[in-house]
Amino acid sequence: MSHVPAVTRALRVLRFLASRTGPVSATAVASELGLPRSSTYQLLEAMAEEGFVTHLPEEHRWGLGVAAFEIGSAYLRHDPLERLSRPLLAELAKQTGATAHLGVLHGATTLYLLKEQSSHAPTLVTGVGVRLPAHLTASGRSLLAHMPRAHVRALYPGAGGFVDRTGAGPASPTELREVLNRERRQGWSSEEGQVSPGFSSVAAAAFDHNGAPVAAISLTVPSSHPSGLADLAPHARDAAAELTRRLGGKHPGTAG
Repeated sequence: MSHVPAVTRALRVLRFLASRTGPVSATAVASELGLPRSSTYQLLEAMAEEGFVTHLPEEHRWGLGVAAFEIGSAYLRHDPLERLSRPLLAELAKQTGATAHLGVLHGATTLYLLKEQSSHAPTLVTGVGVRLPAHLTASGRSLLAHMPRAHVRALYPGAGGFVDRTGAGPASPTELREVLNRERRQGWSSEEGQVSPGFSSVAAAAFDHNGAPVAAISLTVPSSHPSGLADLAPHARDAAAELTRRLGGKHPGTAG
């Protein structure tokens, strides 16, 4: 019998099942998590009684139950990403005088969920609910830089997938790959005049418990702003690291 507390084992089972593309056998659960087979069956049966897993007898497999779906739906109703991010953006805008955004990937576009700015900040096109080409935005590229290469190739299979707003920015899969490699190494992304002439942005990604990028925090300033992008980058990166911590996540370079 494992010395790991039962609640920890149950949570590990849920996380494992959530990571699979479909139901799996109890043997696979036991093998992957290093649990005795007998106690694995007992654990799965107890979780099934509470609705967190479901047994498919004809297939001899186990999958997530309705209760797991209900918990996930409740999580989404609480808008945790936005609630956890809002105070970070407000502090960023106050500290830097820049406009701070929270953005996520929506296909090949960046979708802006939150925006915080000082009273002196100019009006930008990047309002809440606005979608912009991900390969042109600092937010989008900071997320793409940490996506699997196959995922990026699927989003940008050829030159036809590259929208041009100002005549600047990557215009082919090769150019995008080079930019993403460079920005992944430096730990933040930037764009100068690629979204709107006269404005520049810097962004860093926040990660979930699997080390996958889930959102980006960006700072946008007029190109004439006294603080250069390299000066603003640590602010965005620190805020993204704090959001990662609040989400219970980890940077992909961090050991699990």
